[in-house]
Amino acid sequence: MGMWSKAKGLAQQAPPERNRYVDFLRALSILAVVVGHWLVAAPYIDASGEVVGGHLLGILPWSQWLTWGFQVMPVFFLVGGYSNGVSWASTRAKGGHYSDWFASRIQRLINPVFPVLLVWAAFAFAATQMGMARETVRMAVFLALIPVWFLAVYLLVTALAPLTWKLWERLGFGSVALLVAGAVAVDWLTLARSVPYVNFANFIFVWVGIHQLGYAWQQGRLVPNRALALFLVGLAVLVGLTIYGPYPIAMIGVPGAEITNSMPPTLALLALGMTQTGLVLALEPWGRKLLDNLTVWTTTVLMNGMIMTVYLWHLTAYVLVMVAAWLAGGIGLRVMPGTGEWWLSRPVWFALWIAALLPLIAIFARYERGSVPAARERPVPRLRLVIGMIAICVGLAMTAAISIASPEGVTGVRLWVVALPFVGAALVGFGPVYRWVRG
Repeated sequence: MGMWSKAKGLAQQAPPERNRYVDFLRALSILAVVVGHWLVAAPYIDASGEVVGGHLLGILPWSQWLTWGFQVMPVFFLVGGYSNGVSWASTRAKGGHYSDWFASRIQRLINPVFPVLLVWAAFAFAATQMGMARETVRMAVFLALIPVWFLAVYLLVTALAPLTWKLWERLGFGSVALLVAGAVAVDWLTLARSVPYVNFANFIFVWVGIHQLGYAWQQGRLVPNRALALFLVGLAVLVGLTIYGPYPIAMIGVPGAEITNSMPPTLALLALGMTQTGLVLALEPWGRKLLDNLTVWTTTVLMNGMIMTVYLWHLTAYVLVMVAAWLAGGIGLRVMPGTGEWWLSRPVWFALWIAALLPLIAIFARYERGSVPAARERPVPRLRLVIGMIAICVGLAMTAAISIASPEGVTGVRLWVVALPFVGAALVGFGPVYRWVRG
């Protein structure tokens, strides 16, 4: 009730000019990702007694269609474009410096990452010392820390915001067309010419392209009628690319699939992003009316106050519950995913995962609600800022790609991967590391 009362007070203090729908979409997108992750991960114990890491999309191919609704990271990038556009324009108007703006924009994203990294690094070390199989340790750590991949990409897109904003000012929707053309070229080189590694460029073309649509929204260039047209065009392109084209239906990776639409992103994911953008903005008038209700708006404010904590810890809660079920003799894990019994048990499992997540929120949400970075006498030098950002992004990307758990060595931890985000934060000059360095 204390958290609710505080959120209600903040909700009542919100200025009337604030676009509440932005906060609503941010919360909705993260909640959809959480529900999607909890659904798609489907471990079970087979007839031999072994735990199998089942994946719902592979077990039930029809469920791949559900990713068109649950893969809503494009909405988060859309909201990011809107917010970054507002804040960067305000910073420029006040004569502020890029490094200070950058620190204030991403501190809330980075601060909650440090506890989850340290907790799972400590687990990997302790489990290794106790003799737990290293592959088991790696699987648990890898699953729990999958969400950090998104932060590496989002931080990069945020770092580029001043450049992409200038591109928007000069070209408008032409900047979106330019990025779409880049995504088309990348996919052609990848699929038709088999050029290796070029597909990683789509982390920029696809996500920045959707981020640009956030600028268009903030500038009032995507009114409901235009948004509806964007939805229809995007949906037609998406259907053409997936049903009649070479792209898979699933908007996330499916075990055994030759092509993934998300890692790296493809033109199909960009089409999904435009479809979702058109849909949510066509519904904006309805959404704004809904958010005039104080209870709905307070719920939105409450969720936004812990949004990164929920995102970063929801798979930890999942792992804790599944391990507890396994230790209890495999209770609930002997049901084959996708069966009627499995679907009927989902509400029970969801209740358990939420119950496990709530204390994690109570413990770790404080890192998300940290103070604003300390004022600096002069901006962070540009070279140090660039090196720091590279260290943060590489550390987070490696955490998701190869895990912080090491198959070799005495500690069982890739200490360099854990250290990189901390080192980067110290160099950039924000987050807890910055405060510790300052003493």
